[in-house]
Amino acid sequence: MLEQPAFGKRLRQMRQHRGVSQVELTGPGMSAAYLSRLESGNRRPTDRAVAYLAERLGVPPEAFEDDRPEDSLIDLVANVAAMPERDLDAETGRLLTESLAAAGDADPLTRWHALTQLARVYEVLGHFREEHEALVRLNALSEELGRAALQVRARLRLARCARDLGDAKAARDAITEVFRLREERHTRISAADLVRSKLLLVSVQAELGDLAEAARLAGEVCESLQGATGVLAAEALWSAATVAARQGNHARAMERLLEARAAIDSRDDLKLWIRLRLAGASLSLEATPPRVTDAESFLSEAEPALKLIGTPRHLQELLFLQAKLAFHQGDLGRATDLLTNGAPGRQLLSYRDQIRYDVLHGLLALRTGNRDALHDLREIAARVQAGNMPDLAAEVWRTVAENSM
Repeated sequence: MLEQPAFGKRLRQMRQHRGVSQVELTGPGMSAAYLSRLESGNRRPTDRAVAYLAERLGVPPEAFEDDRPEDSLIDLVANVAAMPERDLDAETGRLLTESLAAAGDADPLTRWHALTQLARVYEVLGHFREEHEALVRLNALSEELGRAALQVRARLRLARCARDLGDAKAARDAITEVFRLREERHTRISAADLVRSKLLLVSVQAELGDLAEAARLAGEVCESLQGATGVLAAEALWSAATVAARQGNHARAMERLLEARAAIDSRDDLKLWIRLRLAGASLSLEATPPRVTDAESFLSEAEPALKLIGTPRHLQELLFLQAKLAFHQGDLGRATDLLTNGAPGRQLLSYRDQIRYDVLHGLLALRTGNRDALHDLREIAARVQAGNMPDLAAEVWRTVAENSM
């Protein structure tokens, strides 16, 4: 007879790895209460229970024998790697964390892949701080392994996460290290990864206020892809649009963004197709005056696809942009309701969008006569400025100046 609590733990892992709920696993041969006690380790399994569960899960009875933790970790990593983003959830992250802890003596490469998937789960969920913790561990492990290709990939992901957390300087340092490894250790980086590294640097330089360098880099990448279509071309044109918008050239920014939109269709990369439309809505609302009709059109295009494949983060971005659109349409009640509904998911947004969320909240308060809101907006601007993000700080200070009259 199999022993508890090892049996219960193994049973729960097998059920969850197959995406089967406790309710789905029960039936005439087993009650939900009994299954719950088995999984918690409070009831010893009978031969009949083992046979029933094996049949329902489609495995031989001996599969319930406790595997070595490393074997369980390998199986879990392979399973998670094959999962689409929409199926990743907090439970997936918990399973990976537990399996990593249990398999602490697993070979470093297995742990590297496990940490990669754990960071992916947190990225999809928009849990940037947890993602950052996983990526710091991944970078340390890459150093331990001493394999330059793994160090490059880990640093690129760390740079992207640092940017999303609002630490543009740390992001720039990580990307600089990627290029150093490439030059000094002759690390081979795929053409696509090299382009994305440069585009990430474009984004970071813009955040740090070096718009001239960001524009130069973006132009260099776009020129290298001139005439090309597909995902990389769309990403390059989008980056160029972002820099143009930061420079105040909204006409040029929209031109570049429309070129990016034309470079792909939904079959190439549906997620990027959606994000370009969210970017179009955001850019339209940043124009002077805001191009409300264009923003509404972009969001109407994106919303049906988002409901099909959108991650929690992308759905939160949609909600925020809908609130911003309602504000510019003069529907302050709807804008307030949307922001209130989105408050629990505010942390899913990037640092820049979290600041914009707070600014919009302050503007709504001002419109209702709360003069303290102007003080709050000044505090937001000062906080961003202290965080070495001059471009974003300037954006908030402009909002303060426009509403101080």
